[in-house]
Amino acid sequence: MKRIAFLCVKNSCRSQIAEALCQHLGGDIFICYSAGSDPGESVDPTAIRFMQEHYGIDMRGMSPKPISDLPKIDIVVTMGCGVACPVIPGTRRIEWHIDDPVGKGDEAYRLAITEIEANIKTLIE
Repeated sequence: MKRIAFLCVKNSCRSQIAEALCQHLGGDIFICYSAGSDPGESVDPTAIRFMQEHYGIDMRGMSPKPISDLPKIDIVVTMGCGVACPVIPGTRRIEWHIDDPVGKGDEAYRLAITEIEANIKTLIE
């Protein structure tokens, strides 16, 4: 199984959603992680609510982590936030340009989650 890590700055919303959806949709193909270059203190509560309501995924036990906590990774996906991620030898790097929905209302979360889901399904294929 390939190890995939989703990276952003705070690791509190998009990358956490991607980790949870990756595990949910592709847990038989990928070992999924997320991390941030400057991790926040907690996972965004609206992201937690949306994932529970729309996918039945409980993210309450998840927490932001620094990139330095990651194990050896095969694929790195950056979430399009301009984060300067370290070069990780032997990894394939993919850039997704997904707007950060934090503070922008439910529709912004729905759009971001829909885009993340579509991208993960493409990776699985």
